[in-house]
Amino acid sequence: MTSDEIRSSFLDYFRKQGHTIVPSASLIPADDPTLLFTNAGMNQFKDVFLGIGRRDYKRVADTQKCMRVSGKHNDLEDVGYSRSHQTFFEMLGNWSFGDYYKREAIAFAWELVTEIWKIPKERLWASVHVSDDEAEKLWYEVTDLFAGRVRRFDKDNFWEMGETGPCGPCSELFIDLGPEVCPTPDAAHECGINTCDRFVELWNLVFIQYNRDVEGVLHPLPEKHVDTGMGFERMVSVLQGVDSNYKTDLFVPILEAISNMTNQAYFNDERGVPHRVIADHIRCLTFAIGDGVMPSNEGRGYVIRRILRRAVLYGKRLGMDEPFIYQLVDEVVNLLGHVFPDMLPRRDFIKRIIQGEEGRFHQTLDRGLEILTNSLDELEAQDQSVLPGRRAFELYDTFGFPLDLTQILARERQVTVDEDGFEESMSQQRERSRADWKVAGGDDKSEAIYAEIVKEFGETEFLGYDHTHAEADIIALIRGDELVSSVHEGEAVSVILNRTPFYGESGGQVGDTGVIESENAKLKVVDTAKPAPNLFVHKCEVIAGELVAQATVETQIDAERRQHIAVSHTATHILHHALRTVLGTYVSQAGSLVESGRLRFDFTHYEAVTPEQLHDIERIVNDSVRLNNSVETDYLPLQAAKDRGALAFFGDKYGDMVRMVQISEYSKELCGGTHVRAAGEIGLVKILHESSIAAGVRRVEALTGADAYQQSRSEDDTLAAIANMFKTQKHLAPERVEKLLQSHRELERRMRELQGKLAQSQTSDLVQNAAAVNGFRVIAASLENTDRNGLRHLVDDLKNRIGSGVVVLATAIGTEAAFVVGVTPDLVKSRGLQAGKIIREITRLADGRGGGRPELAQGGSRNPGKMKSAIDAVVNIVANQV
Repeated sequence: MTSDEIRSSFLDYFRKQGHTIVPSASLIPADDPTLLFTNAGMNQFKDVFLGIGRRDYKRVADTQKCMRVSGKHNDLEDVGYSRSHQTFFEMLGNWSFGDYYKREAIAFAWELVTEIWKIPKERLWASVHVSDDEAEKLWYEVTDLFAGRVRRFDKDNFWEMGETGPCGPCSELFIDLGPEVCPTPDAAHECGINTCDRFVELWNLVFIQYNRDVEGVLHPLPEKHVDTGMGFERMVSVLQGVDSNYKTDLFVPILEAISNMTNQAYFNDERGVPHRVIADHIRCLTFAIGDGVMPSNEGRGYVIRRILRRAVLYGKRLGMDEPFIYQLVDEVVNLLGHVFPDMLPRRDFIKRIIQGEEGRFHQTLDRGLEILTNSLDELEAQDQSVLPGRRAFELYDTFGFPLDLTQILARERQVTVDEDGFEESMSQQRERSRADWKVAGGDDKSEAIYAEIVKEFGETEFLGYDHTHAEADIIALIRGDELVSSVHEGEAVSVILNRTPFYGESGGQVGDTGVIESENAKLKVVDTAKPAPNLFVHKCEVIAGELVAQATVETQIDAERRQHIAVSHTATHILHHALRTVLGTYVSQAGSLVESGRLRFDFTHYEAVTPEQLHDIERIVNDSVRLNNSVETDYLPLQAAKDRGALAFFGDKYGDMVRMVQISEYSKELCGGTHVRAAGEIGLVKILHESSIAAGVRRVEALTGADAYQQSRSEDDTLAAIANMFKTQKHLAPERVEKLLQSHRELERRMRELQGKLAQSQTSDLVQNAAAVNGFRVIAASLENTDRNGLRHLVDDLKNRIGSGVVVLATAIGTEAAFVVGVTPDLVKSRGLQAGKIIREITRLADGRGGGRPELAQGGSRNPGKMKSAIDAVVNIVANQV
């Protein structure tokens, strides 16, 4: 079977078992700041397991894009050496949300593996948690697994997504690859599950029934669920009868392409490690960048940058000193583009990002190799043979050198690497990363409260698309992390209603503000949050009276503010259209902020937007506004919206039914935000500036509506004031300013000439008054009416005039003193004099510092009052350094 046939047969089987087949979620986890990358199929369903979200189906299956390169699940260092570890992989999975449980999950797995895929039953084994009598009994009851083939384990059979979150006992299905695969020659070794590589895990059936909090305590979930995961690449290797994932049709075409590009044959042994590393990493890079992760120096971008640099380093081992990895994107897209079609329109963009990153790394790579070579030279000179782990980690962290490559290069010099020191530095870095990535404010208690509220009272009905005020019932009051029955004047409280017109912050749009009133209390709503898809939390201050739970209240949003926000939100959609029109359709949204009178729009693009392009973008936006097309919304199935050309955004989570916002035929986006009824209501959009926020990500900031008009009015008033100063018309003001600048530059040029002539007139006296020191002359003087550049020119001129000697000049520039030292080449060679050493002594006397080359150095001081005493000491300083 081909990999495509295996994947299709899995999805077809579960479709027949009543499962809804859903597309893969993005590699960027939606609404889950505890994860850098999606690392399991269940990530997109975490809210369901926690009880704060729901789906329209009880049974679901998919193939999910996954990455395991950081945190608890980190396979990076095994890639290329292990036959089955990848940074990027597909995970096939099926789920039950409070529907079937252990019996059906085990039966489904057995039927597919043995009846559909025809894996011999005599090769199969299973494992369960030490406490799971039920699962062991079911393996023998609902399957014909051979007797004695179920083993019990503790930690190996308790699954958890991370340090916190959904978890539970699991049961794994293994295949025995045969005694010839056993890597252990020890006669005392006993082959078995979790003890020998001949037994390979095929499928993990997780029975999720707990949520682990930050203190490690297990809390029962509202409902029991099934979460299964199967490593697709590993299953393909089994069904295709090969002993390595890299021998499957998922990798062979990529490996062949690498061989052809590098002109280096591929081998299945250790000689093929560079090929395998590159093949794995290009899959990872293609999908990560395709899902919106840009290489950078922090977070996800940092991980991707390290992976790319690791691939470049292994490419260098194949003799590749120029960018080439980006060309492999085509191979990945050809293999998997039909499975994950979101990457198809971004192919060229992905290639450009990788190519640019490759090129920049090649420029710094030699510096890393130089540091390693120098470190090895120092060890050799000191007769030592162990490279410190911290230095190996510096190469890894700063230059992307994987530990194994550093070890190989060190071994060539008979040097070993301190692996313990490396691991210690790595652990420290992981702790820093983990601390940086923790959920702000510690939301575990609030999350549990929200789950309980949704379970008991259901979701919040959102009325805000059609109403600005409404009557509602209070279903919960939360003060801090506790549910309370009442709140009083002066207290802060989170209010949850059964229905609300308040928009909760999401999709880049800020939350609504306004008031909530009951018969006995009045609350100011300062913000509205949306911690779960259909749960709205009103952040309030009690400004009068006492509010009790279950009370009926009147809600009123700040309608004027909401309208200004709607103006900005619709403007972002039009701006997105204009960006794609001018820059290319690969441009996609990478983040946004929509607020009253202002918007910020982040988008993927590989270079700065030119002023001309920015003008075109702003013109297209405002032309579209003036067309005054109606803004229409429609609710339809996700796939139907995509078929109609709607844009969906990476990292956003969508249900089966989505809301599509359409403006004429030029803008169709999936969006839950509030919008104006017609584009003309926007009035005006004024782009303020464009900038870079990360590699491959740009940002446009703009004003909208009345704020845009006020900005334009202010700029026009400023131009009018400038024109009035020049007694001219506004359109002629730039020309008059340019003439003034030209005149100013000419005056500055003449002044520098005069300063130079004045300084040159002093050189004869300086040469004549030079001091004699040990057979050469020393000139030391402070000058007026010059600058650093003038000092350097004078020092060079005086060195030529005296032939052999030292020249030290200084000048006061505002509140600082500048020093320049020059030493003629003969004294550098014969007397060992160095300008850098001399400048350090001089500037130290003036409370400053300096440095430079042996023949020329410069420095400064913020204490010009000590300049004269420092110059007076020059002759002695030079004499002492001869």
